[in-house]
Amino acid sequence: MRPTQKLKSLVAQRNAMTVPGAANAMFARVIEDLGFEACYVTGAGVANMRLGVPDVGLTTATEVAETVASIADVVSLPLIVDGDTGFGNAVNTVRTVRLFERAGASAIQLEDQVFPKKCGHFNGKEVIPLNEMLSKIKAAVDTRKDQDFQIIARTDVRAIEGLNAALDRANAFIEAGADITFVEAPASFEELARIGKELSVPQVANIVFGGKTPDPGRQVLAENGFSIVLYANATLQAALRASHNVLTALRDEGSLDSVADLLAGFDERQRAVNKDYWDALEAKYKF
Repeated sequence: MRPTQKLKSLVAQRNAMTVPGAANAMFARVIEDLGFEACYVTGAGVANMRLGVPDVGLTTATEVAETVASIADVVSLPLIVDGDTGFGNAVNTVRTVRLFERAGASAIQLEDQVFPKKCGHFNGKEVIPLNEMLSKIKAAVDTRKDQDFQIIARTDVRAIEGLNAALDRANAFIEAGADITFVEAPASFEELARIGKELSVPQVANIVFGGKTPDPGRQVLAENGFSIVLYANATLQAALRASHNVLTALRDEGSLDSVADLLAGFDERQRAVNKDYWDALEAKYKF
């Protein structure tokens, strides 16, 4: 089964599949190793970890596509990829879909914010006119080569005009051909329940640690019909905290002794990057 087929099948189950995010190939390998069924290539993570900048629309389509390609080289998981605004208008969206599909994505997420966009849990967001977003969705649907490649249409209008406006937009996205919709930053359990029950296609919940949306847990989200639950930057946040703690100890104590339990061992690190596979290749082709 191709990754696109696998993702489409998993989404159809509406079982609130937990999908962690990865900003690089190492995190994606850990996600696969732990048995998760899909991986989210996070735009915020690429901005934070690759560029060291906030999620305010500073990445490019090619930077994200390069990240997708490096991840697709080392994992077999379906990759759901954050396509931001399509990196421009409907014509730019055509190129973005081509880039991401060729790089190994199984789905692209497109949103209706103005360009440059902001993290969905930041204040001060703005959205484009509905017709402009519908053009992007139609362009994405028309461009994909693999019909199992999923088009995820996200709206950020909840923070601006309220939940009813967001549900109206999501319904329009469905009519335009979106396979999955994603109402960003609902602010209560009640709003999550309405999203899951009032929209006809599979839904995404985005759980940001410290963000605007409460986390009711997988079981509740499954009961409300959600297909995907994103924890887009849990790996990034964990790595940032651990790095800070380890380096603080190293600076202050001149040793790693007090933080040894926070460090992966040498053998663990080599297993994470599948060194045995590369050793076997070296032996096979040794002359």
